[in-house]
Amino acid sequence: MNKNLSITAFLGFLAIVFGAFGAHALKEKLGIDGLKNFETGVRYLMYHVIVLLFVNTYNDFTTKVKNRISLFFFIGILFFSGSLFAITAGNIAAKSIWFVTPLGGLFLIFGWLSLLYQFAKRN
Repeated sequence: MNKNLSITAFLGFLAIVFGAFGAHALKEKLGIDGLKNFETGVRYLMYHVIVLLFVNTYNDFTTKVKNRISLFFFIGILFFSGSLFAITAGNIAAKSIWFVTPLGGLFLIFGWLSLLYQFAKRN
């Protein structure tokens, strides 16, 4: 069993559950700005699930490369989307975890740069 693909499948499941939760249960509670922030977290989660599916099924990457890229994306998703979920749905004060969202974005950037590096070095 590929651990990265199992985690990715679970994250895909969460993207659908959180998307439905946001659209139905949080619609009235969050207001327009809060709902936009929550939807941004769901959207980035799903985008990176799709990328993780590609990375972990791409045959030209070694297991080490797949694990490194996946780790960047897993941490990025946790910090970026997770912090948006915590701030909007969890009522955690943005002031207390303001640094987590951009840190997550930085890990997502590292994942994309690692992917770019892997493709560039093949040419």
